[in-house]
Amino acid sequence: MRAIWKGAVAFGLVNVPVKLYAATGEHEVPMHQVHRTDGGRIRYRRVCSIEDEPVEMSEIAKGYETDDGRLVVLTDEDLAQLPLTTEREIEVLEFVPADQVDPILLAKTYYLEPDRTAAKPYALLREALAATDRMAVVKVALRQRESMAVLRVREDVICLQTLLWPDEVRAADFPILDNDVQVRPQELAMASSLVEQLAGDFDPSGFEDRYVTALESVIEQKLNSGAVQERPAAEEEVGEGGRGGEVVDLLAALQRSVEKARSDRGEEAPERPTRSRSSAAKTAKSGATKAATSKTSATKATGTKSGTKAGGTKAAGSAKTTATAKKPAAKKPAARKPATKRAS
Repeated sequence: MRAIWKGAVAFGLVNVPVKLYAATGEHEVPMHQVHRTDGGRIRYRRVCSIEDEPVEMSEIAKGYETDDGRLVVLTDEDLAQLPLTTEREIEVLEFVPADQVDPILLAKTYYLEPDRTAAKPYALLREALAATDRMAVVKVALRQRESMAVLRVREDVICLQTLLWPDEVRAADFPILDNDVQVRPQELAMASSLVEQLAGDFDPSGFEDRYVTALESVIEQKLNSGAVQERPAAEEEVGEGGRGGEVVDLLAALQRSVEKARSDRGEEAPERPTRSRSSAAKTAKSGATKAATSKTSATKATGTKSGTKAGGTKAAGSAKTTATAKKPAAKKPAARKPATKRAS
């Protein structure tokens, strides 16, 4: 998998450097539009509706049209000024019971992988979430858009699931449900009996997408029959990396976080036991050694690539990415010979 985001989870006063990976992917058979007669790719041009001329990407902006017909043009410079304080940080806002998060709000799921220096604070956060049966409500900025999300534990991995904003969930306003429908006890007993007969433990691996299987079979038959044409060349798309934060002294940061939470609630902090001078010196020396080791150790970012097929233009709002390490450009395929004109 390729990391799509790098940053840190702000857990109290502790920063846990992490990488973000997409946890799901579609298994659709990749297809695009082609000219039926010669297999040429169908392309779309960005054309101005007023000038009826093609427009370069550098000349394209975003526009907001009001109800009375006025147009507000927003440039990249305007959008760059928008505050994104969570651009490289997953800010933990609160911890809530897991059953209070309505599944309808859940959107995209991502895996969080800890940095090499953050294994312990990552495990601490994971175990705390599992032990308390709570989710962490967070804010994070992905692809220049700030989103609400939750952190939850799946097996041994912390998952980040983005949430829809409340105004993005439509109300189920069905007047027919307001009717008083009478259900007889015999009907309810029969329906409950049917439910029990079909009851079982959910195992998604026991289900199959029959449409995709049938489509792959059709493609395989055409390949075997020789009904194929030359495939167009593919382009390369590379990813973007980021920088993570440094892990502070874990125990001290947790202690300060607890004290701050108590102070916000107006509670007095309990008295701390007095440590010996030699013990404090050892702790300080150990912390300094760890900090020096953390600063001197270098992490190598590995550039990865994912190929995308050439052709259709991308939407104006889509984010472009660059790789931390680029591979040499692939050799261009031989030019296709022009088709022989048919006699009229």
